[in-house]
Amino acid sequence: MGLPSVSLRRPVFAIVMNIIIILFGVIGYTFLGVREYPSIDPPVITVRTNYTGANADIIESQITEPLENAINGVQGIRTISSASNQGSSNITVEFDLSADLETAANDVRDKVSQALRLLPQDIDAAPVVSKADANSDAIISMTVQSNSKNVLELTDYAVNVLQQRLQTIPGVSSIQIWGQKNYAMRLWFDPQKLAAYQLTAIDVQNALNKENVELPSGKIAGTNTELTVNTLEE
Repeated sequence: MGLPSVSLRRPVFAIVMNIIIILFGVIGYTFLGVREYPSIDPPVITVRTNYTGANADIIESQITEPLENAINGVQGIRTISSASNQGSSNITVEFDLSADLETAANDVRDKVSQALRLLPQDIDAAPVVSKADANSDAIISMTVQSNSKNVLELTDYAVNVLQQRLQTIPGVSSIQIWGQKNYAMRLWFDPQKLAAYQLTAIDVQNALNKENVELPSGKIAGTNTELTVNTLEE
């Protein structure tokens, strides 16, 4: 007894089976994932370094070249390209397709850490090593505005409130804030008075750096308590 004969003898059974097949097809279609291209992380690592005030020649000779020489020792590198701009250095390292992205990123970080002693001591921050991620592009852009807060207050609210809360959402990798304004102090020098006191702008900068310094001074330990001592230089 074949399926056609059973369907003819029992039409209700055949109808029910067709309905079940259609129902399972609809449910399966709703959960079917469609992706035109596979999720592949390209084996590309970028190294960014900021050096405010330095021209492209200084960036090339003092930052880009030492970092490139150190990174060249990593296994599996396909190509290295760099761009030395005014105040910034960008190095792009492309690895072979068979290279593991996490391992390559760790190897580059190790080489960059070893080359830190060769870089200028007054760079803005340590070089930032990041890996290219096909799914890390920004997907949401928000605008923050207020009729009662100024730009500095909005920046403080965005950094300390919005950014902290949005980063705790599952699936959120990072939050970037554009257009923020930070508190700063500006000084206008009188060249004639500086010359009269035989001072330069560097002397003023060094004097400001020495003020309001908080230094660790050890600790005082007792039987039941332990206190930390700080030295404030004003």
